[in-house]
Amino acid sequence: MAVLQILEFPDPRLRKVATPVTDFDADLQILIDSMFETMYEAQGIGLAATQINVHKRLLVLDVSENKDSPQVFINPTVEIIQPGLSEYDEGCLSVPGFYETVSRPYMIRVKALDRMGTPFELEADGLLATCIQHEIDHLDGKLFVDYISALKRQRIRTKLEKEHKQSA
Repeated sequence: MAVLQILEFPDPRLRKVATPVTDFDADLQILIDSMFETMYEAQGIGLAATQINVHKRLLVLDVSENKDSPQVFINPTVEIIQPGLSEYDEGCLSVPGFYETVSRPYMIRVKALDRMGTPFELEADGLLATCIQHEIDHLDGKLFVDYISALKRQRIRTKLEKEHKQSA
């Protein structure tokens, strides 16, 4: 396992749409373990493969208080099962230091494969539903900043570009 580099907005690689996972081999297992290590190290609750420049439909998350409930979603699809919206102040490991209120469907059903390729379904609400939708957005080349005003998005872009230049 290794801690992987997380791409940061406005890196154009974050806009690439991920392709389905087809091989459930040892390399995939190592990737999944490294993604968890990277997510926990960065103190995140979710990480999509796109964020580490691997453009496969894979995400990991753990929204538990004690960070003891890791979950893997491969080739996930979402169905909205309750039309009401909930708002969360979302942050992102690819947009460090920024939080904005985003509205998303409150209750969803996700269909996915686990790390061994076994299909499963899960109904989720609240923070778990938000996190799943946020990470699936990454797989589709979207970021939470796409849900906020163009002015706020540009301010975030400018600040992060400045930070990137200073650290280079």
